[in-house]
Amino acid sequence: MTFTQESSLQSVNETILPRRYQEEIFQRAQECNVIAALDTGSGKTFISILLIKWIVLQESARGKVIVFLVPKVALVEQQANFIAAHTPLRVKKFHGSLDLELTDRANWRTSFEKSDVVVMTAQIFLNIVTHSHWSIDKVSLLVFDECHHTRKNHAYNGIMREYFQTPSFQRPKVFGMTASPIWNPKDAQGSLMTLERNLDAIVIAVREHVSELLHNSPRPLEIIKEYYPPPTNYIYLNPNLWDCVSLFPSLDVAIPWEKLQMKYHVTRNSLGPYCADLYLYHDIKARISQIINDLEASIKDKPRINYDDDAYPGMDIDESSETAIVIPSDLEQIDFILCEFRPFFEDDSVPTAVPITVPLAWCSPKVKALAEVLLEHCSPTFQGIVFVEQRQVAACLAKILSCIPELRGSIRCAELVGHGGGHGHRGKHAATANVKGMGLARQQDVVKSFRDGTLNLLIATSVAEEGLDFPACDLVIRFDPLHHMVGYVQSRGRARTKTSTFVIMVQEGHMAHLNRYKIFVDSEPELKRVYQSRENPARPPSPTPSDSEEGEVEEENPVDLAARERYIVLRRVLLLNYLCSLIPHDAFTPAPLPKYSGDYATVLELPSSLPLPIDKLIFRGPLRCSKREARRAVAFMAVKELHKLGVFDDYLLPSAGSKGRNLEDADGRKLLDVSDVPDIIDVPVRDPWALGPRLRMHVISIDGVDVAGLVTGTELPMLEIMGEGCLVTMRCTDELVFDEDDEWEKLEMLNEYTKMGIWFCITGRPITLPITCFLVPLTPHNCIDFDAVARVVRDPLGTHDWSSVTEDDYHHTLIMNCNQFGRALVLRKIRDDLTALSVPPPGSRESSCSTYEEFFVQRWTRKTREAVVPTDCPLVEATYLPRHPSGLYRPMHRLQDLDKYKRQMARPGLLVPQGACRRTYFSENVYRAFLFLPRICRRATDLYRAQEERFELGLPAIKDELLIEASTLPTTSATWNNQRLETLGDSVLKLAATVHVMNKYPHRHEGQLSQLRQNSVSNRTLLARALEIGLEKYLTSEGQSLHVWRYTIAEDDDRMEPFISARRHAHRAYPRRSLQDCMEATLGAAFLHGGIDMALRAGDALGMTMGGTIPWTLRYSPPPLFDDLQANLGYEFHRGDLLIEAATHPSFATTAGSSYQRLEFLGDAVIDLVVMKYLFNKFPEATSGQLSAARSRAVCGPTLASIAVRRLGLHKHLLINNVELSTAITRHVPLLMSLSPEDTISKGWKYDPPKALSDVLESIVGAVLVDTRFDFEKTAVIVEAVINDVLEVLTTDLPRDPVSELMVWAAAAGCRRISFQKTQSNPDLRRNDSVSVVVHDVVVVGPITATNLSLSKGLAAERARTVLADPTFDKSLEKLCDCVRNLAAAVPEVAEAIIADDTTPSKLTDETEEGFAAIAKQKLLDGEAESAQNHDEYDDDVVDMDVEE
Repeated sequence: MTFTQESSLQSVNETILPRRYQEEIFQRAQECNVIAALDTGSGKTFISILLIKWIVLQESARGKVIVFLVPKVALVEQQANFIAAHTPLRVKKFHGSLDLELTDRANWRTSFEKSDVVVMTAQIFLNIVTHSHWSIDKVSLLVFDECHHTRKNHAYNGIMREYFQTPSFQRPKVFGMTASPIWNPKDAQGSLMTLERNLDAIVIAVREHVSELLHNSPRPLEIIKEYYPPPTNYIYLNPNLWDCVSLFPSLDVAIPWEKLQMKYHVTRNSLGPYCADLYLYHDIKARISQIINDLEASIKDKPRINYDDDAYPGMDIDESSETAIVIPSDLEQIDFILCEFRPFFEDDSVPTAVPITVPLAWCSPKVKALAEVLLEHCSPTFQGIVFVEQRQVAACLAKILSCIPELRGSIRCAELVGHGGGHGHRGKHAATANVKGMGLARQQDVVKSFRDGTLNLLIATSVAEEGLDFPACDLVIRFDPLHHMVGYVQSRGRARTKTSTFVIMVQEGHMAHLNRYKIFVDSEPELKRVYQSRENPARPPSPTPSDSEEGEVEEENPVDLAARERYIVLRRVLLLNYLCSLIPHDAFTPAPLPKYSGDYATVLELPSSLPLPIDKLIFRGPLRCSKREARRAVAFMAVKELHKLGVFDDYLLPSAGSKGRNLEDADGRKLLDVSDVPDIIDVPVRDPWALGPRLRMHVISIDGVDVAGLVTGTELPMLEIMGEGCLVTMRCTDELVFDEDDEWEKLEMLNEYTKMGIWFCITGRPITLPITCFLVPLTPHNCIDFDAVARVVRDPLGTHDWSSVTEDDYHHTLIMNCNQFGRALVLRKIRDDLTALSVPPPGSRESSCSTYEEFFVQRWTRKTREAVVPTDCPLVEATYLPRHPSGLYRPMHRLQDLDKYKRQMARPGLLVPQGACRRTYFSENVYRAFLFLPRICRRATDLYRAQEERFELGLPAIKDELLIEASTLPTTSATWNNQRLETLGDSVLKLAATVHVMNKYPHRHEGQLSQLRQNSVSNRTLLARALEIGLEKYLTSEGQSLHVWRYTIAEDDDRMEPFISARRHAHRAYPRRSLQDCMEATLGAAFLHGGIDMALRAGDALGMTMGGTIPWTLRYSPPPLFDDLQANLGYEFHRGDLLIEAATHPSFATTAGSSYQRLEFLGDAVIDLVVMKYLFNKFPEATSGQLSAARSRAVCGPTLASIAVRRLGLHKHLLINNVELSTAITRHVPLLMSLSPEDTISKGWKYDPPKALSDVLESIVGAVLVDTRFDFEKTAVIVEAVINDVLEVLTTDLPRDPVSELMVWAAAAGCRRISFQKTQSNPDLRRNDSVSVVVHDVVVVGPITATNLSLSKGLAAERARTVLADPTFDKSLEKLCDCVRNLAAAVPEVAEAIIADDTTPSKLTDETEEGFAAIAKQKLLDGEAESAQNHDEYDDDVVDMDVEE
């Protein structure tokens, strides 16, 4: 949403021309750094626009960026849109909900480099500068909006400290904007000088065009409105809400009663008893909701399903896992009281107001006085703002004003408050959080409604005092007392029309507040004269550490300042907090935080979950003169030490690798920038099919008989393939040498001979381009039979001479019907008993005609030629030659080769006049060789690329078959490709990278390790490494079909060039994703051939981050041995401390030892690979998708938790120090013990056991790997034994999860109007936890509530599938859905439109009908494609025959 609208933009100037006083300030701003002190509404932002346009034209600004800083999030959108609307510059904006991760260095740099102006909150820019994502010297102009905040510890001041550390000649220009340059009226000169010194600028005001300024920024009428003090007693409810709930201040209820009581009385004194109870009602209600929600989350029990049993009968719920939440009795009593008072304070139909009329007798005199002011100034076009101090006052006042009888119908109001601090609280402190903050989106909605007139009154805290672009208000009221000059000037600036009124409300007899206001009024002209009357003020000196300001909480001692290190002074304490915030923890473990103790010599204790040496978890700081400086000093000691250990990098960020577009891997090696690599890449791949000056002969043998030769310019590897039950082999023999006189002639003959054979036996169409390999007949001595070649070249279509044909030639002679050139036939028999004039026998396909001649004429006559049907010759019986235009072959190692048992079936015969046929000169051996030529060429290509890849990349001796499979892309349409190996390789890479980073960085916690691993295994990293080593040159992407012969010379090439130099590459195009898949597939192939050791060697050759080629057992030296014997796994641990660490939950961890998180991180990868290897070997026919689906069932949380409890009893050994977690585990153990492996795999999604159970199993496995000196094979045997019962029940046809099942079923039924709908079971919750299924706008099931949203969706989908499929239900699909009928009448293309654009799958969501239908359709198509692929495994050898019907 955008704050800037046309109406507010016009307030600057219709013609976008500056006023004269704006030009005056602009001219002075060009000369030096200035602070423009102008009233609100005078157009300070427009002056900054003029300065921005001027600065970008300066030579010194080239390559630099302009930074526009604002103090509040709401101002980012407003100012960015204003700048974008008035300049052609590239404007980028950043604030809390839009900015990048702090660690994403690359994208921060890119964002700045691709922008001319960046608008952001000050804290974000301070973070960026502090961590060197950008530097001050790369900024040409710094604009500070509301720059009077540049004092004390505000982020503005932090930025200026960095500014002063930059050499003066590299500093940017500074332009500040404020209506209140003087903060302290008691020391106006000192306050002004402090601001100027901090901003390195001088404060200026308009001097030459004051009258124009006053005309455009008129001062409102100021009125003092007095009100009576609040009475002791009111005519109000008795007892009131506070009287009732204060009877139950139990310690068992996590409600801060003292804080509530204080706010209650503040609200009562300010607004009256009704508003005080209104505040109390909503605050306690929200806290109770949060407490109950925390209890549900801690128990993590079975879902509570919210539906009527009568409407949804037969729901199958496992009641054994349902457990009631134990709610304290006092909390129940308080909740009952709230329900009793609900009619007074809440109505769901009117959430912005109270449900009753609020009499003024229930309100304070202060509210009565406010009502009088509003009635006096209210009009149809009235707009006003009421400023209050506290958020709860704003909220209550906004709810009641429109319900006061005297104001009803006149006032439309809402509160506008800050974000507050309550939104980030979680866990056990959530109930004590401040729940009254307002989010950014809600703020924007309120401001928009106020601008467009939907609201005419805002009840606002200080968030509305400055910056936000409001229309000029008719009335501005200071409801609470003024405390400083800035608040007075800023709030009065909202009333900036000539007819506006500014009302100050003061309690009668409260002279202190009245006197303070009068001081502000009387001193303002004098304060303005301080900076308006100065002539050429001197530029202020740079601030020194000794500069102090009025109002500092704790002055900084010069001794402390002298000892302070500058480069981390601002953020060293926050750095430690940020580091700890990255440590993963579950709901049962408090968020890890550093602990400080002591006063002037502070002791710092870091969380034990940081994997640091014991002596690095506690730091004792030096003695300092202030408590704050003592904390800074000890924090700095810790940060320096952690930097030495590698926990912080050189940019003082937690060393976890950059999130987003990482620039290096876990080893610090730079990555190639792949951002400009297109989705489809065109690359030259290795290709052996070239001629060149040296030609080589390769002899082709079928079943041991040499049948033909293959001539090309590359020495091809020896090969063997199976086909039609025949063993075909090829070997390279000699280099061919021709006589120079007839070399060209002979090459031309070989070219023509081969092209004719390809036409007849493979493509069925002639070839026009020269080819790159020749298949030739051989003499008994395996030389080229040039006589046979010459006969074919002389008579390419054969001869009509049949005189030499005998019965011995039957089934061995290739003939050609002149009526159907290109469709070769094999002679079966000469029928001397038949001619074209003979009568066809009944039942034959020719029997529809009276003679064979009539049939042939009808069959072969075309518009351009007549059929040739001689009648004076016998007919010949023949069969069509079974063409093989596909290069598909079966690798010898994959599957059971069906070709061993397959023989060519007898083809149906046909009759042709002998005189219409030519007898070709191709021998049987040669045309049989031609039939195998596509497969020979494909196999030779695959072997050539595999061997080149192995040699040039330095890969280990991976089997040819595995390396070929790893390089074969799905685009080949083969029944095998690299997807299975890629799935396996993904698991191998995950484990290898995990082992490497865990050992290389022993002092980094799980969160950091996870990011380091992600940087090493991400698709972007794999793609970069693949391009660096040139992997793209070895991938096979060509399709199998050769209807158009592929191995030819390009049309535009010189005919002689191919014989002069051999170009062994061919241009191919395929998706860039194929490169990263091939990287993982090659790794999987190495692992499959030689285990982890070979995988490490392959990964090193491929440039992967795996720590090198040294085997793990040698790389990681054995630790000291212990005598503790551990028999839980059937394995003897050498290190007892490993087992203790593996069983230690973070809640139990102390400074004496670490928790299991790092070992769990390792064990997760081990189990993943063990399961994938098992599945890969057990199901050789399974697709990648099937393997992944089966693996996910085996390694999911419920399955591992079940194994941990059933097989190892780990719940008994787990070291926990958390009552809620222990209770939750105890509740789930009986259920997990009772689950069979079959139920665990098929119904595991229904259960949500504590994550600690699956974590501890993974950590035990990780401990085994470490204890075995990283011997993966030994660890894999142990893991397989532990999870054996689960592995045995895994199949490749597991039932789908309920959501997928519902989607596929709905897609098959043709319904396109289904969606999931997320809701909140409790309106006070800040998250969705319930799911409904909506079909054709009818809620069929739900809302169903569970402990997590995924489980809610699964239960809802399962129930919906049952309801929709039952025709007896009113909400069955056949009664609700008419999609099939409507679709039948629609344009056919519409049916596929929802999945036509597959480029943006991330935009699809099952919460919309279109998204649900698209995802469901894709799942259905994926299932059909998978089934078709499985079916094609047995049909891929069906030949492409041109058989006549």
